[in-house]
Amino acid sequence: MLISLSIRDIVLIEQLELEWRPQLCTLTGETGAGKSILLDSLGLAIGARGDAGLVRQGCQQGSVTAVFTLTPEHPVQDILRAHDLAGAQETADELILRRVQSSDGRSRAYCNDQAIGVGLLAEIGAQLVEIHGQNESQALTDAATQRRLLDRFGKLEGQANSVAADYATMQTAQKQLDAYREAIEKARNDTEYLTYALKELRDLAPQADEETSLSDERILLMNAEKIASDLREAEQFLRGERGVETALNSALKRLERAAPQAAGLLDEAVRSIDRTLIEAREASEVLAVAMSRITHDPVRLEKVDGRLFALRDIARKHKVSCDQLPALEEKFAQQLADIDGGTKRLAALESEAQAARAAYQKAAQDLSAARRKIAADLDVLVNQELAPLKLDGGQFTTQITSVAPEDGGPHGLDRISFEASTNPGMAPGAIAKIASGGELARFMLALKVSLAAQGEPCTLIFDEVDAGVGGAVAEAVGGRLQRLAQNGQVLVVTHSPQVAARGDSHWQVRKSDAGQGMSTQVTLLQDDLRLEEVARMLAGAAVTDEARAAARRLLEAS
Repeated sequence: MLISLSIRDIVLIEQLELEWRPQLCTLTGETGAGKSILLDSLGLAIGARGDAGLVRQGCQQGSVTAVFTLTPEHPVQDILRAHDLAGAQETADELILRRVQSSDGRSRAYCNDQAIGVGLLAEIGAQLVEIHGQNESQALTDAATQRRLLDRFGKLEGQANSVAADYATMQTAQKQLDAYREAIEKARNDTEYLTYALKELRDLAPQADEETSLSDERILLMNAEKIASDLREAEQFLRGERGVETALNSALKRLERAAPQAAGLLDEAVRSIDRTLIEAREASEVLAVAMSRITHDPVRLEKVDGRLFALRDIARKHKVSCDQLPALEEKFAQQLADIDGGTKRLAALESEAQAARAAYQKAAQDLSAARRKIAADLDVLVNQELAPLKLDGGQFTTQITSVAPEDGGPHGLDRISFEASTNPGMAPGAIAKIASGGELARFMLALKVSLAAQGEPCTLIFDEVDAGVGGAVAEAVGGRLQRLAQNGQVLVVTHSPQVAARGDSHWQVRKSDAGQGMSTQVTLLQDDLRLEEVARMLAGAAVTDEARAAARRLLEAS
């Protein structure tokens, strides 16, 4: 329920604080007084399109703040929780929406003082308020809203959500099946290539790091003769008659002979030469081993060259490195195995897709049957409301057109349309095309009264729902609005005294000049002030005693 509306610098409103009340709230005033400004301001707060023209002349920005009370079960709580907005706790009982409109056209939106996008603000606002103008009623002209209203009337939301979930499951299963079929078909087309490529790799049998080891061996074989010559020379330097070992042995003998008389000064030198001799002998042994293994082998070099070039050639062919060839061999083998075992997997996916399709179709057909049943009940209730609203010859029909199960969508199989005829014998048609502005408003009111028992959770606002009617019709409209407000909050902008008198609370909107330009003022009327306003609506500019008496009778009867 809307409990307060704070407006700053919007059109003719400099500052306005309104405390709203439950049940039926009526707003009256002269044409042009600013009643539409209140609705535009509220619309701005709940996500309507911003407009720089709404900012009061001479101001940089305007703002509107709307405060609502919520129950923990209110549908908007799910939206708040989904977006991690403050106030989404189970005990939350208040929601604050604020919109700031700048004169340069930009606007900012807030929910419980957290900045949000205008799209999210509109999503939240749609759960809180429905504004119905004389010539625009989403409940009667929008197909998606008509479907939603019918499902809500029949308490079919849970069933409809299950259908949407089944549809998503069916779509996913079908996409998986189509993708696998495409992959299998491509693999089958590549079978001959895969078979040949796998045989070629298996015949070659590449090993991990083989290219590196072959490359190193190739370099060694290509330089074997030169390396062997260098090794022989190195061995002569180590072991020859004038080699290192001979020189070290001679030096060691002389030092050992002189060491006893050197008082320890030569001991370290002796030890160092001794260690050097040991390492020289070890180096000689290593050289001997290397010389025995390094041989010039043209046959082996030819084999290494052939193997290395074969690996590099097949790697270039498949655009991979030599080290990736073993993994490529495994990949080709797996692809061929998938082709061989693809029939079983394909059958499983086809079975899953068929089961998902059958589940969706059954759920959608059940929902369609439930909608048709509940549509008949809705038609009866709405048509019962038409005669009191002076639409005696009118007829309301919920038209449901269903497609084949295979052509269904996330909302089921049904295209739902509210249709009407306004005169006996007249063929029904889309209600927005058949009914005039006043008739459309009354059809919408009849629908809302019929839906009221299902606990519509939002505040309903009617902008001149009584336009073009008077007398008994206006009295009937007022009665139906009062009945509708028993289950929630209803705000009505009206020029009808019969409707105004029905209000549980009554506000007067007027335009005044306080010396600083025109401004809109809103006053909660009680007692004599309310009597005077209803009398004005009856009599016009000159309020007579007869008008006051008639106004008193209307207020007492209400």
